[in-house]
Amino acid sequence: MRAILQVVINAVAIWAAAKLVPGVDYYGTVWMLLLAGLVMGVINLLVKPIVTLLSLPLILLTLGLFYLVVNGVMLQLAAMLVPGFSISGCLPAVLGALVFSVVNWVLGGLLAESDDD
Repeated sequence: MRAILQVVINAVAIWAAAKLVPGVDYYGTVWMLLLAGLVMGVINLLVKPIVTLLSLPLILLTLGLFYLVVNGVMLQLAAMLVPGFSISGCLPAVLGALVFSVVNWVLGGLLAESDDD
């Protein structure tokens, strides 16, 4: 149940990034948005730990700021794999990843509190 909820949260975060960041575009059905949320979840589960480990020296050197670039690359990778989801450039990818992370954090926190009740 938690995995399905995470896919929905990812889909909402991608939708929010597409609405708030110019250069991050999504056009398609709700099912494609859920597919994008699933793809983003799989990328964050399998690819992101490896990329983070390999870029750890840069993350430490920039006091964590390079982690925003890593998140942007993961969002760009998801955009390449999902039809109807596109990102036009590096800055929109990083800003979209920032919006994605904040929305994911807020929704995840709100729903985690409601699970504790």
